[in-house]
Amino acid sequence: MNIIACYKIVPEEQDIVVLQDRSLSFARAEWKIGQYDLNAIEAGMQIVERAGGQVAALSVGSQPLENSKLKKGVLSRGPEELYLAVDPKLADADTHLTAQALAAAIRKIGACDLIICGEGSGDLYAQQVGAQLGELLNLPCINGISKITPQDNKIMAERTLENEVEVLEIPLPAVLSVTTDINLPRIPSMKNILAAGKKPVTQWDLSALDLEQAENKTQVLSTLAPEQVERKQLILEGESEEVIQKLFESIRKELL
Repeated sequence: MNIIACYKIVPEEQDIVVLQDRSLSFARAEWKIGQYDLNAIEAGMQIVERAGGQVAALSVGSQPLENSKLKKGVLSRGPEELYLAVDPKLADADTHLTAQALAAAIRKIGACDLIICGEGSGDLYAQQVGAQLGELLNLPCINGISKITPQDNKIMAERTLENEVEVLEIPLPAVLSVTTDINLPRIPSMKNILAAGKKPVTQWDLSALDLEQAENKTQVLSTLAPEQVERKQLILEGESEEVIQKLFESIRKELL
């Protein structure tokens, strides 16, 4: 089974600085592979370890994707090759432009049996790219997947709902978005890290994908941190009805 695992690099949360005007500064933020996407890569690896085949990793974005440490970070987790679409226009790509670039890259890569995405990105968490990618490729697309079992030319997938577990039979090829419950991503060994440097990396820009005219469909006007407010520092001790009533009254007062 040939699998493509899609991923996104995101800023390290602890390096993001909130400025006085509540805007966010990413000037000192290091880049990393999104946590949700590590689950997508691991899901692909577990499938090929059981059913055979290989995993290729795919990402779209701007110049930070070319960082050699990030490339090794992906390839050391098992994928046999890496494909990148790097272009300045993808620096602030919305979900539609991201899905467009991924779809174009997948068509250029060639036939694959399964495309796996994380349930959302570690920065925006829009949860839209997987669904839009399935639509653009005209493939079955299911999100919220917590277990995948390959069976010949189909897969059995489980989706954990609020009060039940839904079991789905999905024909291949397909696009799946997996949750963090599906696995625990492996930690690469030193051997894996050293071997990652020898794996092939293919890179395109938007012109190579015939997307020179592609544009964002949405525009972010501003991103502001929540206003800082002083804590009330109201401490109520005990478990009596009177204490509980005071708690409710205090909350009600603040909400009115």
